[in-house]
Amino acid sequence: MNPPPKINPPSPFTVVQGSLDGNGPALKRTFGDEEITISVMRLANIVPGDGGEDDGVDDGDDINQLFLHVDVSKPGEEESLHFLCGLYPDALGIHSVSMRPKPDAASSVEDASSYTGPVFEDLDEKIRDAFHNYIEERGVGDSLFPFLRAWLYVKDHRNLMRWFKSVGTFINENKTAVKDS
Repeated sequence: MNPPPKINPPSPFTVVQGSLDGNGPALKRTFGDEEITISVMRLANIVPGDGGEDDGVDDGDDINQLFLHVDVSKPGEEESLHFLCGLYPDALGIHSVSMRPKPDAASSVEDASSYTGPVFEDLDEKIRDAFHNYIEERGVGDSLFPFLRAWLYVKDHRNLMRWFKSVGTFINENKTAVKDS
């Protein structure tokens, strides 16, 4: 796993403090009175074994597809506009658009039976284009790919180091307990 070059987030996005240690949004920005937050995952973390057409081994060096959750919220509104997107080095594809409780509304529980909107591909092409233009106006596009790929590398590396430390501590504590018995 070779580290990518250090990259700053595209302006005007900023990194959400503590995002490398949690599962929440990685980036945020304001656009007028709206707040846009972006959470990201590698597609391999969602669909295991989907490493592409190579030998099926995901060595982590070739991240070429990311999965985004983009939330656009407005003050005073209980719901936000939620986009599920695929992000590639040269393109952004929207998979779905729905209204959801704001991400920070911890007391809100999403009703699994609530209508989340039509299948995105079933929408008229002009409507799909309008949604693409909407999020592109807010800075969500393929220009985010280099930063988000680098951010995920750092997050994965931190998680791996944390795992090695906790496993090593556990094993060493067991050795001490066995010697003392």
